[in-house]
Amino acid sequence: MPALAVDWTYIAQNFFSEIVLRGVWMTLQLSVIGMALGILLGTLFALARVSRQPVLRGASLGYIWFFRGTPLLVQIVFWYFALPQAWPSWAPWNGQLSPFQTGILALAINEGAYMTEIVRAGIQSVDPGQMEAARALGMTHRLAMRRIILPQALRVIIPPTGNEFIAMLKNSSLVSLISVRELFLVAKLQYSSTLLYFEWLIIASGWYLILTTIGSVFQFWLEHRYGAASFGPGAGRRWLSFGAKE
Repeated sequence: MPALAVDWTYIAQNFFSEIVLRGVWMTLQLSVIGMALGILLGTLFALARVSRQPVLRGASLGYIWFFRGTPLLVQIVFWYFALPQAWPSWAPWNGQLSPFQTGILALAINEGAYMTEIVRAGIQSVDPGQMEAARALGMTHRLAMRRIILPQALRVIIPPTGNEFIAMLKNSSLVSLISVRELFLVAKLQYSSTLLYFEWLIIASGWYLILTTIGSVFQFWLEHRYGAASFGPGAGRRWLSFGAKE
């Protein structure tokens, strides 16, 4: 069997090409905006999840059940194709979203379901006595949650949130189905026209590795700055000492 021939010169020439960088930028936009909105949704539904109101708890559980239980690809297709048809005809807006808006919406809502459980676990990891002490000092429940509980919950929330962002960078490739020109669709269009399949897949894979590596380093820094490594023995040490003695 002949060895696989890969044109590394072609890869080097196109790795930083304008069309590739535009795809990388679109991937970053989808991931960062989708993750930010997902964290916001997750925090809101997590607060509802730990609420004493049964209606709020039920709504949060329903949200988690549906959006964690259905594939993200199905949700993307639904928001793009089915939503305009299901939208009421009497409404002023026809329910149609642009591919980019649909991608952001689908990624954010799906991510919010996972972030709900992550934030909920973080909140419940804090000693209940912290809330009791805050209330004894005259704080309202909302103020105590914002100033006492959530800051302490970060040590549990940050590590899995970083993992979710790494997954988001890769899951953003699914919106290529609705023609959002992110990194994977750019590579797909190029290898379809040039027939250089391996070269363009290597270019896309290389950029995904770069993005996820940067995200992992940032996650590592956050964990040592605000997460579990900032608590307990050794807290306050440099987050990256390379084995240097303290």
